[in-house]
Amino acid sequence: MGTYTVAITGASGAPYALRVLQELIRGGHRVYVSITREGRSILHDETGLLLKGPAADIQKALEEALKAGKDRLRYFDEDDLYATISSGSAPIDAMVVVPCSMKALSAMAHGFASNLIERAADVTLKERRKLIIVPRETPLSAIHLRNMLTLAEAGAHVIPAMPAFYHHPKSTQDMVDFIAGRVLDALGLENSLSPRWGS
Repeated sequence: MGTYTVAITGASGAPYALRVLQELIRGGHRVYVSITREGRSILHDETGLLLKGPAADIQKALEEALKAGKDRLRYFDEDDLYATISSGSAPIDAMVVVPCSMKALSAMAHGFASNLIERAADVTLKERRKLIIVPRETPLSAIHLRNMLTLAEAGAHVIPAMPAFYHHPKSTQDMVDFIAGRVLDALGLENSLSPRWGS
């Protein structure tokens, strides 16, 4: 089983993050999680999951929500630059930023590691590990597009939160699953979250 970092930043799209986390835990993987303050607010607004208080309280709430123990799920505060994921020596297979705000995207594109998520992304790139970014914004300015290109040229996989309709989604969850499935595909992990083209 693998070890993955999942970061949630302050953009709409929190259900994508929860679905990716659920599938990683269900698949038996170890997951490190960090969430910005804005990300926690949007997570509550969009999913009802309330994460507040010190890191230990957030850890417990995530364990309950995702049905995972500390051996499988570890939460780090965005200000904890001493966290495992801030070092290239930590054996982490890949990192996913879902959803990725334009603020976080800009910081990652320019090596501005002012918090744990930005530092972990910087480490992921410098160690030439897989970094998957799920940007959530519309419309996109030329600045946003340049930042995405910069990250793509540095080796990141950019998977915009753009659900497809060829599989005839019947619910919002079907659309969430489509994006979460594409993220898992990019991680090289088997999943059946949405039908494959032609199947």
